Amino acid sequence: MKMFLTSYLAGTENQLKDFLKDYDSKILFIPTAGNVEEYTGYIDEGIKTLEKLGFSVDTLDIAQEIEEDYDLAITSYDCLCISGGNTFYLLQELKKKNLVELIQQRLSEGMLYIGESAGAIITSKNIEYSQIMDDKTVAKELNDYSGLDLFDRYILPHNNEFPFKESTAETIHIYSEKLDLLPIDNHTAVVIEEEQFSVI
Repeated sequence: MKMFLTSYLAGTENQLKDFLKDYDSKILFIPTAGNVEEYTGYIDEGIKTLEKLGFSVDTLDIAQEIEEDYDLAITSYDCLCISGGNTFYLLQELKKKNLVELIQQRLSEGMLYIGESAGAIITSKNIEYSQIMDDKTVAKELNDYSGLDLFDRYILPHNNEFPFKESTAETIHIYSEKLDLLPIDNHTAVVIEEEQFSVI
């Protein structure tokens, strides 16, 4: 399993370039977490960052009402990038489309995973700790906060970054003794390979 977790793709372009140095195919980009956010400029920035590094990016919004074969899409790509936004809404849509187990399976088969902000948080065992940063009421159909369970730490993106200074500080205050939090700022990434991880 190989994953790249970050707060902000555009802020970790150099680390991402190194992570993808041996990859030369298309990337499937899921922007769904941004559907319920007012500001979504980071989505375009993320796509542009990947394209600047030389990759073709195909976008798939898994919340669309248009019938699409999401399983086939995720099975067909060797690199999946899930962008930021509301973590609870993102997890709700992944579970509604029964994509959690498929993503876990594809990662075990060698698919690369890039997670930005919400896309990084969902790799944890449970996302409830992100409720200080994210409004969980937008995910009215989500009753189970269990995440993808891909990483045994709990990524806390945007640590000490505007406009998340207060919410990240409060999250650390409330959850630091309960969970193995891993706070990262907008220019830091976490790379996981098999059982090892490094903060760069």
